[in-house]
Amino acid sequence: MASIFPVGAFRHGGRLREAMAVYPDVREPWLDLSTGINPEPWPGARASDRALRSLPDPDALAALEAVAGRAFGVADSDRVIAVSGADAALRLLPLLLGQGSVALVAPIYGGHAQAWADRDPLMVASIDDRRAVEAEVLVLVNPNNPDGRQTPRETLADLVRTRSTRGRWTIVDEAFVESTPHLSVANLEIERLIVLRSFGKFYGLPGARLGFVICDNGLSRKLRATLGDWPICADALALGLGAYADEAWRSATAACLAAQVRNVDAVLSAAGLTVLGGCDLFRWVEAPDAHQLFTRLCGQGVLTRPFAEHPTRLRFGVPARQDLDRLRLALQAVRHGG
Repeated sequence: MASIFPVGAFRHGGRLREAMAVYPDVREPWLDLSTGINPEPWPGARASDRALRSLPDPDALAALEAVAGRAFGVADSDRVIAVSGADAALRLLPLLLGQGSVALVAPIYGGHAQAWADRDPLMVASIDDRRAVEAEVLVLVNPNNPDGRQTPRETLADLVRTRSTRGRWTIVDEAFVESTPHLSVANLEIERLIVLRSFGKFYGLPGARLGFVICDNGLSRKLRATLGDWPICADALALGLGAYADEAWRSATAACLAAQVRNVDAVLSAAGLTVLGGCDLFRWVEAPDAHQLFTRLCGQGVLTRPFAEHPTRLRFGVPARQDLDRLRLALQAVRHGG
């Protein structure tokens, strides 16, 4: 099969319609493993009809920020700002943080590189790089997307404190931290520390477009003024209020994902793929023929995530338990020329 890529395949996951257009003969439904989204989402209720017919309630917004803050370990809910997805927030930050040098710890989620493109950001390999320490703005993801690299909390906290005393900003994207909460620095009250949190990934509801910024009170006031009175929709309010309060579901889901990712590793390894890293919502895999493997899996109706800058890597989202056999069979087919 020729290596035919959907136009957006190298940008980010979630371009299922594009893949379906490029491979129209594939049987449906597709198995979309192009994103790191929990395939078994929180099952609670959306907004009521009455809520959808009204402007979002400021008191409900404050309640959401408080319950999310408790889930994140943040005592002061004034530091927790709800936004329409963490991606929207990270693209606002360059407008709020002024001028100066920017360093991104690479590889990194492409949205960060796009957000800071006008500032010609430096790509550094680790937080130990001198340029990372000295940059006016440092951006990293922990655990990292796409490779799952983890930076210990205390190591990161020490760096943030040092940078803060020098008047420098540190942005920590914790979009995938729910399954490794010991890594989070969200509860640290350090000036010029900005933490991003995502709702859609762990809770399996990315269409709600809900995320959070946790930062010092000076930046929080500026960000709230920028966002206005209704930063998120009624559905995001209802889903967030219910899900973040559901501690039992959160605990059970973390355990289920940890077990499922071990099963996924076994399937990938049996197909001759080397699992290099990841987290409990995705796996970072080495394959010498990664781009060809991507297209062959598309031919089986399985969408993964290729990388132009890493031609021997693929990222696999974690499938639902009932879809694991389909992934196994698809890999067997493409590995045997099916």
